[in-house]
Amino acid sequence: MPKDTSIKSVLIIGSGPIIIGQACEFDYSGTQAARSLREEGIKVILINSNPATIMTDPMMADRVYLLPLTVESIEQILQENQIDAVLPTMGGQTALNLAKEAEELGIWKQYNVRLIGVDIKAIDKAEDREKFRQWMIQLGVPVATAKTANSFLEGKEFAQEIGFPLVIRPSFTLGGTGGGFVHDKDELDEALNRGLKASPIHEVLVEQAVLGWKEFELELLRDNADNVCIICTVENFDPMGVHTGDSITVAPAMTLSDTGMQLMRNTAIMMMRDLGNFAGGCNVQFSMNPATEEIIAIEINPRVSRSSALASKATGYPIAKIAAKLAIGYNLDELENQITKTTSAYFEPALDYVIVKIPRWNFDKFKGANDTLGLQMKSVGEVMAIGRSFNEAVQKACQSLENNAIGLGYYGKSLMHAEELQEYIKTPKWDRIFRIKDALMAGISVSTISKATNGIDRWFLSEIQKICVIEKN
Repeated sequence: MPKDTSIKSVLIIGSGPIIIGQACEFDYSGTQAARSLREEGIKVILINSNPATIMTDPMMADRVYLLPLTVESIEQILQENQIDAVLPTMGGQTALNLAKEAEELGIWKQYNVRLIGVDIKAIDKAEDREKFRQWMIQLGVPVATAKTANSFLEGKEFAQEIGFPLVIRPSFTLGGTGGGFVHDKDELDEALNRGLKASPIHEVLVEQAVLGWKEFELELLRDNADNVCIICTVENFDPMGVHTGDSITVAPAMTLSDTGMQLMRNTAIMMMRDLGNFAGGCNVQFSMNPATEEIIAIEINPRVSRSSALASKATGYPIAKIAAKLAIGYNLDELENQITKTTSAYFEPALDYVIVKIPRWNFDKFKGANDTLGLQMKSVGEVMAIGRSFNEAVQKACQSLENNAIGLGYYGKSLMHAEELQEYIKTPKWDRIFRIKDALMAGISVSTISKATNGIDRWFLSEIQKICVIEKN
């Protein structure tokens, strides 16, 4: 259907201060959304507490509020402006949580403002760990064995039932905040306390850990007519155990069989269509058993994300721009394909090139910080490289890290012996890919490295080995 003409003005909620796990990716999306809505003649009011963004430039919106992201600020804006709708899907978890808080206090109803792009039920379904788990069971989508705990004692009890290793996943957080692995009972108390404290509703999911499984992410768009298209499929270089924001990722997925791809695709579309009142960009994360191709659903985010920004740049498809138009009523087949300009936006990009994203860390600035990577995101940015092959793209990405690396070929070449390297790469750290290359140069086999790294796919390691062969010759 065409756009909803009753929407004359929209409030866009930004993501607030740049913090680890939530940074300029949401500025990118918010800026696209503001421009997209203004193209339609809609007045855009924007709130963000961070002045160091493009979205808060006076040129981007009709009115910009540099205020704290609180319900009080929202109420002030609603009193000063005639606002028809609020778009909370462009400001990360911060915006979703704020929209939910305002709904619970009756603010939207009081000022006759409606949520567009997503509703509170969809947010709850996706972000509340227990509701998400029950929803997946209802849909027949496999999930890891887990129980939700709202207290420390409950969490301890469930941990004993499920057994170690475990994952602690707090509800309503972003960037894996408060999450972590628990390998034995000695680590449990601290991890439970941290997770419960991080969750705004004091709730954690105590979940069986599927360490060594592969991790994939699908970027999707859905409109009001239930049309769904998959914009990009991203594969993590690292197996489960490293937050996707801290993992090297590759697009399109490289090691998926056709049956595995179709299973993941059909499951993601089914989840998306059953999400409720949702129109816009969304990502779904899956874990896959490399031996059996069995998949489990990890999470679904009913908003644009860090990965959406990456997928937009990787494919050339402006996800946030189209998502904003879907939120005001358009359907995918009514919008213009931004690449061809002749067909509709209801298409799925086909990549004849490879994208590699490598995160960037600033451990040098955080003295004493634990540089082991896990479920809590620690990277402060990322580089993205495009190549005709994985080899080319990974070399370019390594070259872009600004750490004096000459591609993958050299980064302060390790002086460790083969045995030390084999031990070193067991722990996920920011320089593991360089040390894997050193290990291959030292003659350690692909299968030994795959086992030592808890399951990095042998295809990726074989491709890096090709670089080693060329270098040796």
